[in-house]
Amino acid sequence: MSELFTVPIATGGQFVCTTATKEEKDRNIYLLTFTSPADNRLTPEFLEAFLTSLDILEHRFDKGVVITTSGIEKFFSNGLDLAKALSMEGFFDNCLYKFFRRLLTFPMPTVALINGHAFAGGFMTAMYHDYRVQNPKRGFLCLNEIVLQIPLTTPMRTVFLDKVKDAPTIRSIIVEGKRFSAQEALGAGIVDSLGGLQEAVKLIHDRNLLDIGKSSAFVALKEGLWSRTLEAIDNKKANEAFDARVQEWKDTYSTEAQKRVQQWEGQKGSKL
Repeated sequence: MSELFTVPIATGGQFVCTTATKEEKDRNIYLLTFTSPADNRLTPEFLEAFLTSLDILEHRFDKGVVITTSGIEKFFSNGLDLAKALSMEGFFDNCLYKFFRRLLTFPMPTVALINGHAFAGGFMTAMYHDYRVQNPKRGFLCLNEIVLQIPLTTPMRTVFLDKVKDAPTIRSIIVEGKRFSAQEALGAGIVDSLGGLQEAVKLIHDRNLLDIGKSSAFVALKEGLWSRTLEAIDNKKANEAFDARVQEWKDTYSTEAQKRVQQWEGQKGSKL
């Protein structure tokens, strides 16, 4: 493999882009490996380096396919640094969602090579790729916001609603916080293949992704295919209006419910 470029992460670590193999036929399969100890958290600095790496690939290299993976054996990504995310004004709109949108509409096919655990935002990041290949021997996919007691925002949940078509599986992902092994994820259609780099390259050739990515219609087709997710990212006012309606309904119903309970308690013979 030949090293093509390196992008440092301001807080430590780096993104290194290489060719995926030594084969001439694979010269336009780019392997982007990120290493940000201890577990590749989606910090502003990490996301900035990720975006810069994608920009370099688009504007300085020939059309091809991008495989992303982690240089940390145990983790693909362990999600957000919550303290940093919540303390930084504009983090979600200006950092995280911008990154999600860039991945979803990137003008080359993208393959997430999930080498280890992908939790919360790490799982979301994998889903925003076009394809996913998961290590069958290490790591789980898990959306653990139910454990963290953090509601999912519209851009966080809609990518799962768009890309996972089985309702019980979506319920297991979002409501139950199920940990999916590689075999379970493949069976549920969450990932496309199992294996490592060799299998990711095979998927690229089997699906003719090097030629597909050269089509001038590629991005427009993706934008149409995932229009609901793009709308979820772009339409902040609609998302806020939805959240307000939901809260208003809960507040109104809570008041009515308490009155009904009080009326029942006032009836003769009512007791708990």
